[in-house]
Amino acid sequence: MILTAALLVPLLGALVLAGAGSWRGGTVRAFATAVAVVPLILLVWAWVLFDPAGAQFQLVVEVPWVPSLGMAFLLGVDGIALSVAVMSALLFAASVVYPIDTKGRAAQYYGWLLFLEAVSLGVFLTLDLLLFYVFFDLSLVGMYFLIARWGHGTPQYSALKFFLYTLTGSLALLLAFLGLYLSHDPHTFDMRVLMEAQPLAGSAQAAGLVLLGLLVGFGIKTPLVPFHTWLPQAHVDAPGPGSAILAGVLLKMGTYGLIRIPYSMMTDTFAHYALWIAVVAVVSILYGALVALGQRDLKRRIAYTSINHMGYTVLGIAAAGALLGGDEAARTLALTGATVEMVAHGLITGSLFLIAGSFWARGEEYDLDRYGGLARRAPLLTGLTAVAAFASLGLPGLAGFVAELQIFAGTFAVWPWLAAIGLLGILITAALFLQMLQKLFFGDLPARWASFPDLRPIEWGVLGALLAAVVVIGVYPRFLLTLIEASAVLTGVR
Repeated sequence: MILTAALLVPLLGALVLAGAGSWRGGTVRAFATAVAVVPLILLVWAWVLFDPAGAQFQLVVEVPWVPSLGMAFLLGVDGIALSVAVMSALLFAASVVYPIDTKGRAAQYYGWLLFLEAVSLGVFLTLDLLLFYVFFDLSLVGMYFLIARWGHGTPQYSALKFFLYTLTGSLALLLAFLGLYLSHDPHTFDMRVLMEAQPLAGSAQAAGLVLLGLLVGFGIKTPLVPFHTWLPQAHVDAPGPGSAILAGVLLKMGTYGLIRIPYSMMTDTFAHYALWIAVVAVVSILYGALVALGQRDLKRRIAYTSINHMGYTVLGIAAAGALLGGDEAARTLALTGATVEMVAHGLITGSLFLIAGSFWARGEEYDLDRYGGLARRAPLLTGLTAVAAFASLGLPGLAGFVAELQIFAGTFAVWPWLAAIGLLGILITAALFLQMLQKLFFGDLPARWASFPDLRPIEWGVLGALLAAVVVIGVYPRFLLTLIEASAVLTGVR
């Protein structure tokens, strides 16, 4: 019931806000904050109850829905799903609390955020393939309205481009899911059964087509090069908290889906094509970093670093897939690193986008060349941005380093040459973030920013909480690694 409540509470909260047109903005925000914190508390409780030495999937809830189709309301978690779900719940709570101009439509704004939280958590908590697809698709609706109604620039265009791109990927996923469903007798959408049965083993052509559909669908969502073109503009025009959720949570649906479905249900086929997946991942690492380095727009720079960092995640997943019949320690290391990267990227890049939102609230400007010298005016903003930037470039002692160390250690075990090329991305990432800090906070202070205000208590409190988690994972990662490693050992091995 813990997992069910984690989904139902924000969904019910969204329904309440749908009829709360007469509520004041402060009341709406307080209600939304209280509702958003509940799933976080419930999932932390689930973490406490989870036994890493126990069954792979725990806290399972199964209610028959359409038995004739093999479909059920089926929830459950392993360590991988639980870690990403807890990070997502924390980021949603932070995004709800973070101040934003709701343009006089507070109830609608927070209602869509809570709806998006419910369906996003559903993606990570469900064990039914069709229910996964339903939640995956509904997340597009929530993000579309957040961008289109509360964005800036050309929000309607950006929201439409985001929706059409990702809906195309969803249609590819639907065809692939039907291929998996029909390949098993009796037909079922139960992920556990499909993982155990490996229904497409031995049918190379059909398995290749299904894998292609899955890679296109999840590649668009992740996003990998060349499916990334929807991402930068969507981030630039989205409100700050919307960008934080888009990068921190929605992109993880792509990489989490890769682990949960092709990696786990089509192990032989995934291993066969793992090298090509890894090559695309390394291209994304280098491309994302190089293009980010050339951006003058703060939000576009952060957006392209997401392509870079999600490339690290996919590289770890591909390395683990290639090692499914080989070195178990290296495979576990690579998959654990990919999962930690999902958690770390959500916290770090989510913080960076909230920071970008604070810049917009103060200056309505993202051009890095228009800023400078803010370290004297806004020391809290400077310090927290520096921590987030150093975490993103992989500085030891912070969460990004823990993830990338494991990913590259696992990749070196199978493709040392590819890992060496991928390491160049870290150098470029360091350059782009150091340059960003220099442009924003050092040099002469422009006259227009003479009264630039520092972060308010609510802003530095939220950012401090997220970045404290980044530091804790970097300094003492054992609590997270213990949760993930046992599931990484079992995932994909039958």
